Amino acid sequence: MTAYFITGTDTEIGKTFVTCTLLHSARRQGLRALGMKPVAAGAETINGESLNEDAARLRAAGSFDPGLALLNPYCLASPIAPHIAAAEEGVQIEVSHILKAFEALRTQADVVLVEGVGGFRVPLGDDYDTADLARDLGLPVILVVGMRLGCINHALLSAEAIAARGLQLVGWVANQVDPAMLRFDQNLEALTRRMPAPLMGVVPFQADGDAAAAAAGLRLPA
Repeated sequence: MTAYFITGTDTEIGKTFVTCTLLHSARRQGLRALGMKPVAAGAETINGESLNEDAARLRAAGSFDPGLALLNPYCLASPIAPHIAAAEEGVQIEVSHILKAFEALRTQADVVLVEGVGGFRVPLGDDYDTADLARDLGLPVILVVGMRLGCINHALLSAEAIAARGLQLVGWVANQVDPAMLRFDQNLEALTRRMPAPLMGVVPFQADGDAAAAAAGLRLPA
């Protein structure tokens, strides 16, 4: 079984889209692939269940539906910082509960992609954040870089933070979130020279957000 922790340089940079793309890519290789969203903030009630949009997209992109209790152990209602939402809703995010769900998923699939929340260091409680979660999971990390102004600084700082936690950055994905970004090629070249991990691929901007269509150009690290 192979698993990766997917993080991003910021929020709203297409982390879920890239994770779904990687799930479709793995499935094209004949692998049973599942996505996991340990903590999600922002949900609505659909058919009697509390559902987060990102979790729903991961569920749809996976090989099968493992159930939201495993795929998304913590689904918070408000679309705000998860530690604030959890405090307001009286929820205590327990890492042991997340780790138990992850272990259950990894027995069912060849590949599990665990998607974080926002950037690499998003608080989940008073003294716990997503970097701590990545460390406790002990997974190699894939960084999604939202290609827009400021991405070089954000990407390099994220890479440093990942290394500081003793985690291995095994690759990064350039996601073209801003189709009007000036000097895209020069920014990509600067990142490719400076990042301490290989570029896994470039995901072109897609107005329709078709992750399956983008899967041909992106593969998990060997």
